[in-house]
Amino acid sequence: MTWRNPAAAGRLCPWLLLLALVFGGPKRLPAQVTGPRAMQAPSPPGSELTISIMTMGVGAEVWERFGHNAIVVEDRRQGTSVAYNYGMFSFRQENFLLRFIQGRMWYWMAGYPTEDDVPRYIAARRSVWKQELNLTPAQRLAMREALEHNALDENKFYRYDYYLDNCSTRVRDAIDRVLGGAFKTQMQGPASGSFRFHTQRLNANDVPLYTGLLLALGHGADRPTTRWEEMFLPLKLREYLDAARIPDSSGALLPLVLKEQTLYLSDAYPVPDSPPAWGLAFLAAGMAIGGLLCWGGITAGRSTAARRVVQWGGTLSALVTGVAGIILAGLWAFTDHVIAARNENVLQCSLFALALALVLPLVTPRREGLRRAARFLAMAVGSLSLLGLALKLLPAFDQVNGQVLALFVPINLGLMLGVLAWVSRMKQGSA
Repeated sequence: MTWRNPAAAGRLCPWLLLLALVFGGPKRLPAQVTGPRAMQAPSPPGSELTISIMTMGVGAEVWERFGHNAIVVEDRRQGTSVAYNYGMFSFRQENFLLRFIQGRMWYWMAGYPTEDDVPRYIAARRSVWKQELNLTPAQRLAMREALEHNALDENKFYRYDYYLDNCSTRVRDAIDRVLGGAFKTQMQGPASGSFRFHTQRLNANDVPLYTGLLLALGHGADRPTTRWEEMFLPLKLREYLDAARIPDSSGALLPLVLKEQTLYLSDAYPVPDSPPAWGLAFLAAGMAIGGLLCWGGITAGRSTAARRVVQWGGTLSALVTGVAGIILAGLWAFTDHVIAARNENVLQCSLFALALALVLPLVTPRREGLRRAARFLAMAVGSLSLLGLALKLLPAFDQVNGQVLALFVPINLGLMLGVLAWVSRMKQGSA
């Protein structure tokens, strides 16, 4: 048909357009259909889950000085939040003390409601952070299934090691498994410090504990470590999680941590960035004790107080170092504490000192045999101490024990010189 009247055609076109929209629109716009026919694709399993790492700062107790962490699994569908904790132990455990000494401690993991767990740390004035991990639904589901399997009674126990297999390394390994090894691959660079470095700085608040740990850690505590190994510390794991990147399906690198929340921040237990420089303080203490013992032996013939200093002060000094020597030798030879092996400090805390502690109280001018024994044992204590110092000139003896040498070499030399002077005066009949 040909329109001959343009004006009439112009008036008719809007009506034709309206009819087309009313009667033809639904057929041409199927995407606009709403209601039951517009169902969305189902979410993949694991989409309802959120996986986070909760990190707790250091605390006041000895076993809290390294911090702690847990894996939190939140299920939005069930409305639950469970914190899986690998640091469970009990002093009431059978033979706990013996297992602790032997390095054969049994720890276990368990899951607890997060809302019950967090307040305990806040009450103890320990900082708490939570990092949500950037995992796929399949990885989140795999993490939850692995944790639930691990929490079964037949699977939850493990042989604990403070440095190599602890609450933090177990969390680290669980993350790496669901990432197919991608986390470990990124963390092979050099660490910021050795095992000894971190142990010293984290325990600088307690001088006796600091000194004991300084003595007990052997050569292995000073070997170079990787960032992967450094994550035995929960706070280091938190730091390296924040720096980690993971590839997506296209190969692009994405942050492993989606977001971090600070649940509680505390400054109650500050930790230095590096160990304290106490070398001069240890040297001053060693020279004071050693000098007093030496003075007591030299002046024993003129003063009863001086004789008591060398005899009874020397006995106490030898007893302390001798008992320490037994502990160090035992840790090295008879336990599973790998980190305590090859300990050069056995030369500063020798078993000869313990024998000297048994002999010194019995020494009198009339007991020549005991005088000779005291002389020999004192010379052995002093000579071994000097040997430990001299061996530092050799590359193989590179244990970081300068503070130990600063404390014990002056004490042992002062004890040796004091005892030698004292028994010599006895022989001459003046003491």
